[in-house]
Amino acid sequence: MTAYFVRRLLLIIPTFVGVTIIAFFITRMVPGGPLEREIMQMRHAMATQGGSGTQTLETEITDDLLDELKRTFGLDKPWYVAYVLWLKNLATLNLGDSYETGEPVWERVIERFPISISFGLTGFLLAYLVCIPLGIAKALRHGHPFDYISSAIVFIGYSIPGWAMGILLLLFFASGRYVDLFPLGGIKSDSYETLPWLARQIQDPQAAADDFGDFDWSYLSPAAKAIDRVWHMLLPVFCYMMGSFAALTVLTKNSLMENLGQDYVRTAFAKGLAPRRVIFLHTLRNSLIPLATGLGHALGLLMAGSYLIELVFNIDGLGLLGFTAITGRDYAVVMGVLAINTLLLLFGNIMSDVLYALIDPRIRFE
Repeated sequence: MTAYFVRRLLLIIPTFVGVTIIAFFITRMVPGGPLEREIMQMRHAMATQGGSGTQTLETEITDDLLDELKRTFGLDKPWYVAYVLWLKNLATLNLGDSYETGEPVWERVIERFPISISFGLTGFLLAYLVCIPLGIAKALRHGHPFDYISSAIVFIGYSIPGWAMGILLLLFFASGRYVDLFPLGGIKSDSYETLPWLARQIQDPQAAADDFGDFDWSYLSPAAKAIDRVWHMLLPVFCYMMGSFAALTVLTKNSLMENLGQDYVRTAFAKGLAPRRVIFLHTLRNSLIPLATGLGHALGLLMAGSYLIELVFNIDGLGLLGFTAITGRDYAVVMGVLAINTLLLLFGNIMSDVLYALIDPRIRFE
């Protein structure tokens, strides 16, 4: 088994190179890159200042200036040479500088990493905590109205993309058109640093002083800030859960029903064991093996989450960073986010295999 995982680890190298070299080639060949955008901005600035016509503007972009711009954006070398240099810099955690802001890409990624962790991991864990009991209930009530109704609700929700559900949730629960219960987006309120909000909800400060005396409202600040964060997370986390909700529920149900038909379950019932003990102590443990192996894929969720969900809710995480980098042709950021997401996805797949082998002793990778 050790040899198998060593081979899997070694396969990360060609897989990573294959993914990134294709993306790198596309970023060099696609029109409208950073060089073209910079030239257009320079010509627009010249036209605004001088207004001397297109012919003069064409002569202003000299060969020397063009060569300097190419060196600035790293376009003065063939794409395959530039890719090798990019790999060399990546080995030292140097992802380059953003074309838009000039900031190091690594710093921008690290700044948004905790945000992606909080939303991705919360949605992942809640999906398991909700889907496993729901799948068990559906398996034990297979063929009952509860099973049919819950299946209809689960698959209707699954058929709606998470970002589309996010738009609907904002429309009905945050826009003020119907109900104004949740914020329109972001990860915290504008007044986050001056919380607790409870103190500002009191309209009459004198009445508050009479009722509460010299109570120090600052003691409520940590709890108020935590509530504010949770308040902003509820809607987007629900959208994160939708992607895996149906699959996990159905997998739990089918796995439990399959194990309930095994010989060891019939033997346990024949011995007179209580049904609750047979189901929850023996059958459920084996039924959760396929679900436990999916924990390895959580690495990918920690980073990317969903580009469109973060865009809809204006969550300043890695998903939104990657989306804005793509639309803004900031290819240094695009390659940095892609490299990190690819590595985490590859390591997550290996972790899933490791968990599968550890949980199920019958599995032997050779």
